[in-house]
Amino acid sequence: MTDNARRGSTTRLLDRSDERFKHADTIATTISAFVGRVRSGDLGSLPVVVGLVVICTAFQSLNPVFLAPDNLVNLLFDCSTVGVISLGIVCILMVGEIDLSVGSVSGFSSALVGVLWVNQDWPLAVAIVTALVLGASIGALYAFLFNRLGMPSFVSTLAGLLAWLGLQLYLLGSSGSINLPYGSPLVNFGQMLVMPPIVSYLLAALAGLVVFVTGYRTAARRQAAGLSASSLGRMLLKAVLVTIALEFIVYYLTLGRGVPWMFGLFVGLCVVMNYALTRTKWGRSMSAVGGNREAARRAGIKVHRIYATAFMLCSTLAAAGGILAAARLASSSQQAGTGDVNLNAIAAAVIGGTSLFGGRGSAYSALLGIVVIQSIASGLTLLDLSSSLRYMITGAVLAIAVIVDSLARRSRMSHGRA
Repeated sequence: MTDNARRGSTTRLLDRSDERFKHADTIATTISAFVGRVRSGDLGSLPVVVGLVVICTAFQSLNPVFLAPDNLVNLLFDCSTVGVISLGIVCILMVGEIDLSVGSVSGFSSALVGVLWVNQDWPLAVAIVTALVLGASIGALYAFLFNRLGMPSFVSTLAGLLAWLGLQLYLLGSSGSINLPYGSPLVNFGQMLVMPPIVSYLLAALAGLVVFVTGYRTAARRQAAGLSASSLGRMLLKAVLVTIALEFIVYYLTLGRGVPWMFGLFVGLCVVMNYALTRTKWGRSMSAVGGNREAARRAGIKVHRIYATAFMLCSTLAAAGGILAAARLASSSQQAGTGDVNLNAIAAAVIGGTSLFGGRGSAYSALLGIVVIQSIASGLTLLDLSSSLRYMITGAVLAIAVIVDSLARRSRMSHGRA
């Protein structure tokens, strides 16, 4: 072998070694950054993801049907109704307030759609829009009571819980329920419609692309401002892992009925809300008001407007959740929005990672939290156990989530002082 050939071979080996080193360095840097965030109290979605893995493992070991594709598809259908309501709870918790009437608002909206569409022969689209507008009006009323009269949100929404429940019972009358037409677009959407496989795969790939583009733009802005930013390799690794995970989930669900369109709507709302909370002035104002109202006011933020939008979004999404629940059950009944709907919507937001103390939360909290709650409900149903256990287990998970949030908050405060 000539000297030139030896040098060329050596150069290629060094290049390959360098590439392997860079790849290993990217993984090591990613792991190191993750560990650093956890130590500083920024746990993100880690606790709920770990909890979900434990729950799925336990129920799958007790009943192999739990992770069957068709059971997971039904689980996603059921997640969508309360999940949309929980997304509104995330908004109101972000500003440090609460809405106890979301269950009653959802039930009232369900009854209103049934009365207008079935009994009064209104077009379905008009009935749905009317219910959503009234939901927004309810939120505007809460905002007025809070901003102008100083009524605590706990009191006003508790009064609303009773008022809208009473109005729901009045609308439904002595019959107590209204059956929605089977085969109608609304009922099909809530019970049967799933995405074509190609659409599901494309949306999963699009999600990975969005993760990369978002990370790249964020890194570019930070570099322009002279701040540290993620490396290109790290962003690519994250995007590839997200894409692989989502594509596998889609593949597994298509072994059954497929990905429900209703769940796709819920995820789409989460994506839009996440963008609004993290990429807009309004979203940053929400966090500022929830973190310190007086400081936000002195910074020039229109605090009253922020509260108004939070209340209105919460009630509007509660109305939307009620409409989806009616579609899922093919009826508007006196039981809609009652029972554990209210508590599950609040619990899902908190379990998913939204802070009860205000100022911190994510739209994906609603998604993760409701999947945890619905997984518990589905698993216990398959085991033919009583609902009492579901309440106790959900309560325990909620308590653990609040404890983790409190400990993480203390860790962030002590880390900040250090």
